[in-house]
Amino acid sequence: MPAPRTLYAKLVDDHTVRTLDDDGHVLLYIDRQVLNEYTSPQAFSGLRDAGRRVRRPRSALAVVDHVNPTVPKRGPAMADPGGQRQADYLAQNCQDFGIELFDVLDPRQGIEHVVAPEQGFILPGMVVAAGDSHTTTYGALGALGFGIGTSEIEHLLATQTLVYRRLKTMRVRVDGKPAPGTSAKDIVMALIRQIGAAGAAGYVIEFVGSAITSLGVAGRMTICNMAVEAGARGALVAPDAKVYAFLRHLPRTPQGAVWEAALRDWQTLRSDDDAVFDRDIQLDSDRLEPLVTWGTSPDQAVPIGGHVPNPTEENDSARRRDMQRAIAYMGLTPGMPVRDIAITHAFIGSCTNARIEDLREVADILRHRRVAHGVRAIIVPSSSAVRRQAEREGLDRIFVNAGFEWRQSGCSMCLAMNGDALKPGERCASSTNRNFEGRQGTGARTHLMSPVMVAAAAIYGRLTDVRELISGD
Repeated sequence: MPAPRTLYAKLVDDHTVRTLDDDGHVLLYIDRQVLNEYTSPQAFSGLRDAGRRVRRPRSALAVVDHVNPTVPKRGPAMADPGGQRQADYLAQNCQDFGIELFDVLDPRQGIEHVVAPEQGFILPGMVVAAGDSHTTTYGALGALGFGIGTSEIEHLLATQTLVYRRLKTMRVRVDGKPAPGTSAKDIVMALIRQIGAAGAAGYVIEFVGSAITSLGVAGRMTICNMAVEAGARGALVAPDAKVYAFLRHLPRTPQGAVWEAALRDWQTLRSDDDAVFDRDIQLDSDRLEPLVTWGTSPDQAVPIGGHVPNPTEENDSARRRDMQRAIAYMGLTPGMPVRDIAITHAFIGSCTNARIEDLREVADILRHRRVAHGVRAIIVPSSSAVRRQAEREGLDRIFVNAGFEWRQSGCSMCLAMNGDALKPGERCASSTNRNFEGRQGTGARTHLMSPVMVAAAAIYGRLTDVRELISGD
């Protein structure tokens, strides 16, 4: 009898072209690659210099998402000349190498980790690589996704393969049912808080348990997206009926007999019952509270009813120094309630939390309410398709009436691109994935939380427990 295997092992085994050594290195076949204007230029330049072609152009999809403006009325020209050059070079590369491009004015444009799934470009059982660490998002569909560097992008485009080292496996079991006001974002933030920002380094995480299977595809994408903030190089959820329903009628999903054959294959994509993982972690979502970050790393988080920690109570000297630096940068005081932290900005966007499901929940919080005086509140949908859907449902009117700016899709203030940035000392409640120093602008201060928690903070002008607004409805 063959030894039981994890889902991760099955995906790697199925895509191994050749074993390269006894240290876990293999030549791995890659089904899909997603390209953007920000991380691909050097790769294409390398291909040109070497006189190489792209081996499988139809396996690649390119999008403009990082440098494009998100102003409400979109045009072909960018105010930032550097961003314009990057977008133009991507367009030229796609034309020369035969790769499909969703440019700024394409109705399918959006953030790559949202656009590729909503087009049916990513399917269960695939291995996907891209020049962005949040490629782990695709694990929500039962596909192994991971980020790669520029030299690897060039190698992938030229050969459709990568030299890959097998990783260890971590099973994260999340049982229970999140209470109203808590979400997939709180689940993954709780994991990062528990194991640390490097707790999953060298691992691929498989998420299992009743709390995970109860989530829709959007929630699973949020969790797989942010698994990289715990150091994971991949994240997976076994595909199920919710995934198949999500995929069924997407533009690039196979149809007819091909769909039926694919479905039979996808139903085998799960870890064997006796599969052994290198590490097991358990979380109980019944006890979960909405979380917010106080520091400059995603693992520096506390429940909304908590306090900024006191570094003097930390025994580890390295962690104590990190805490002291973070508190100083964030302009906070040890022991202060996080609910006393006032904000200047509220941002709902990014590949983590700006899908239509997120925006519907935000609209429920904002309906008949107003953003606090002095707070600039912005919503950037994750794709043009999400934007159109929100407008069909009238969500945009709720946002605007509440005092939010309703923008075009793009990465935007997640990483302070193309004018969407905070000024030094400004403080933002943000639905994004990273709160590093300067992430949203030089000297900017970022607090990560779920989209509904951002909406609650915008209404009160400070970090707030959204459950109070839900109970008051």
